[in-house]
Amino acid sequence: MAVCGGYRTGVTQSSEVREILQYIPQFRGKTFLVLVEAGLLPEPAVAETLLDLAVLEDLGVRLVLGVLGGDIEDLYDWSLECEIKAARVKHPVTANGAAEETRAILARGQSPVIDCSAVGPLDGPVVDFAGALGVRKIICLLGQAILIDGEPAHAIRAAEADTLLSRTDEAGAGLLKAAAAACARGIPRIHVLNGRRQGVLVDELFSNEGVGTMIHADSYRVIRELRDEDIPELLGMIGRSVRRTKLVARNYEDIQPSLHDYRVMTIDDNVVGCVALHPYAEEDCAEVACLYVKQAHEGRGYGVDLVHHAEGMAREAGIGRVFALTNRAAAFFSGRLGYKEASVEVLPAERRKQFEESGRDSRVFVRLLSVEETK
Repeated sequence: MAVCGGYRTGVTQSSEVREILQYIPQFRGKTFLVLVEAGLLPEPAVAETLLDLAVLEDLGVRLVLGVLGGDIEDLYDWSLECEIKAARVKHPVTANGAAEETRAILARGQSPVIDCSAVGPLDGPVVDFAGALGVRKIICLLGQAILIDGEPAHAIRAAEADTLLSRTDEAGAGLLKAAAAACARGIPRIHVLNGRRQGVLVDELFSNEGVGTMIHADSYRVIRELRDEDIPELLGMIGRSVRRTKLVARNYEDIQPSLHDYRVMTIDDNVVGCVALHPYAEEDCAEVACLYVKQAHEGRGYGVDLVHHAEGMAREAGIGRVFALTNRAAAFFSGRLGYKEASVEVLPAERRKQFEESGRDSRVFVRLLSVEETK
C-alpha cells in the first residue's frame, strides 16, 4: 500500500471553511468509532480518509479506527505515515479485554486501531464495544452505501427505519436494521458512507446535509423556540435580506421582548432558518413574518415547513386567519402555500398603520385556516 502523501486533495475542496468551523466545538472531546473495509476500497479513498482522520485528531476528536477487512498491519503503518497518533490494540473487537485496552490507549492521547474483521460493521460485538467506550458516532466506510429508492437518504430516524426496508436492497435493509438497533442500544448516530468516494468523510461530517446515510436516535432536524442566545445568530442570518429591504430591519431589542413569537429550524443543532408568528388576537389573525432560510439550505422545502409550523402555532392559539407581507416570496406564498392576495384593508388596524407609515410596497397574502384545522 502506498503512503498517504500522494493522494491529498485538500479539506477545503470538499467543504466550505465556514461550514466546517461550526462543527469543531461539537466534535471536540467526542469519541468516534470509524470502521473501514480497507481491503475492498480504492487506495486513494482510504488514503484521503486517513488524512482526514488526522485532521479530526488534531481538532480534538477521540478516534478509534476499526479495520473490517484487509491487512490491519498495513493500515496501521499507513496511519502512522499520515501522522495519526495510532496505537495497535492487541485484542480483537470480539475479545473481552478490547474495550479496556482501547480506553487505556485513548487516555494517553493516542488513537487505537483495532481488528474488527471477524464481524460485520454493526454486529453485536461492535455495538457492545462502542457502547463501552461511550462512542458518539459509528462511521462505516463501506464498499456500498444505503440507497433508498436508488438515492442516499441523508437522515433517517431510527424509529422509522423499518418503514424504509422495502425501498432498499437486501444489504441496505440489513444495515438499516442493524443501525436502528445500535441507536436503540445507546449509540446516538450511525453514518453509513460509500467508502469508495474520496473525501466522503469530510463531506459527511462537516456539512449539515451530509452525503451518506445517517441513522439517528435523537432529533436531527427540528423547529424549536428561539432562545436569547440565538438572537445574534438570527440577526446575522437575516441581515442579508434586511440590507436588501426584503425583510423589516430588526435589532436585538426588537426581538427580545417578543422572543416567544419566533421559531428557528436547526439541523444537527445548527440554525438554518427562522420564522415568526405575530398574533393579533382581538382581530382573530396573525402575521407570518421573518421567514428566512440560509442560502446553503434553499430548495429543500424548509421554507414550507417553517410556514406550516407557524400556521400550526396559530391553530393552537385558536386563530382563524394568517397573513404575510412580501414581494420577493409572492409566488412562494400563492403557489406553494395556497395564500390569496388581498388588499391592505384586511390587515389589523395596528399593522396596517405600521405598514403605511413604513412606505414599503409589499403585497398582502392571506390564508384562512379551516375550522377543522383550528380545533
